[in-house]
Amino acid sequence: MGKYDDILYLDHPISKNHPRMSIYDRSAQFAPFAALVGYEDKIKETSREVDSKIELGIDKIEEISKRVAYLSIHEKEHPTINVIYFIKDKVKNGGKYYSQSGRLTKIDITNKLIIIDNKKIKLNDIVDIDLLESDYE
Repeated sequence: MGKYDDILYLDHPISKNHPRMSIYDRSAQFAPFAALVGYEDKIKETSREVDSKIELGIDKIEEISKRVAYLSIHEKEHPTINVIYFIKDKVKNGGKYYSQSGRLTKIDITNKLIIIDNKKIKLNDIVDIDLLESDYE
């Protein structure tokens, strides 16, 4: 005869003071414990890739300036253009390149912005600009 044979098949005791715990709540007691809160988020952030900003040469800067000057003259014609620009990441060193195509809405020299279909892009962030519907001279 075993040590606990006398109590092995007895009914489960029912407390008068505490209600019976649900199976869900009981299983939660054995769920994995995250000892380092936020650690997973830090790992994801560290592994997230960002691009380095390309330092433009003088020739490329002049080319972009000429195209912006051309566009400011032809602003009222609302030419279709494509702009590739860099947005600095708020958390890490580096950022991401984006491309925006559409009709030129406005060039705001005062605030150093180019506006394409109501999307504002800083002139200093532009790395390339192409006219899509007319010949550039």
